[in-house]
Amino acid sequence: MKNILKGCLYLMFIAVACGAGMARADDDDDRNPVRRFATLPAGPGHPEGIAADRAGNIYVATFEFSTPNVIHVFGRHGHLRLTIPLPGTVPLGMEFDSGGRLYLADFGNGRVLQFTPPFTAASTPSAVFPVCGGPGAGCGLNAITFDAAGDLYVSDSFGGNVFKIDLPGGVVSNFFAHDLLKPGSHGFPPFGANGLVFDTANANLYIANTADDRILKLNIASNPYAISVFAESINGADGIAFDKYGRLWVAANQADEVVALNASGRVVARIGEFEGIRRDGSPKGLLFPASLVIVDDEIFVTNLALPLTAAVGDEPEEDVTRYTISRLKMPHD
Repeated sequence: MKNILKGCLYLMFIAVACGAGMARADDDDDRNPVRRFATLPAGPGHPEGIAADRAGNIYVATFEFSTPNVIHVFGRHGHLRLTIPLPGTVPLGMEFDSGGRLYLADFGNGRVLQFTPPFTAASTPSAVFPVCGGPGAGCGLNAITFDAAGDLYVSDSFGGNVFKIDLPGGVVSNFFAHDLLKPGSHGFPPFGANGLVFDTANANLYIANTADDRILKLNIASNPYAISVFAESINGADGIAFDKYGRLWVAANQADEVVALNASGRVVARIGEFEGIRRDGSPKGLLFPASLVIVDDEIFVTNLALPLTAAVGDEPEEDVTRYTISRLKMPHD
């Protein structure tokens, strides 16, 4: 009898241990720098654009074509505070200006929308800036940034352009166009000019070129503007941002990681990987990280989780049913 009891206790221990192990595998590991920050509520998915206001609230836009999109606003602890409907809009990049106004690139319609605080569930654009004709016209507005004077720049991923909008007047001009900014027949994903950011001196505009896995550097002090390759082999270079240490962080959407580049364009840090699908249908780790925003010493990343190939069943993105934003602790050195 004693041996039977010992055997039963052993089996119970194994069952409990295995169950606990499975639970831990489905949750974030405390040692993993990539943590789940927030989960989108039911409705449109594929979070892409991301921005942060002065209070540290995180704004996330969904990227859908078959259902109306929204902007979700999350507090610093990941709780949903507000949802702003975006009827008729297919949004990508978002950015705040120095006055607290939110600008959004409407990929589907080739325009930039401005929203003025205070934001509510009934917020509508306070200004609309037509830029180009949208994807059907070979133009796809993508990422947004501002220069030191407060003027807005938006990338065109299909036309290979960077457009400038003089604010507050709204005059639109083609700031820079170059073959290097186009996706090309070899490129995957098929986006050219994507993430944009100026350096702190406002002397150079950095441009992520997704299709050829490069970060390009545009010297705006030169005449004519000189463009050079800053970094190569960033697999699916997408959203970019500088941190306070001078490193350029890049969302590598096909490598499921974010990387930091030093002033020479060399990779000095890599964070993240895809670790499977959780039981709730959300990705664990990073899955097609598209855009990022830095708040203090943390990086917030949208997991776009968008399947791109025509074949069915060959991409983990197809298994995602819950969409997430990740939070990464940024290394100091």
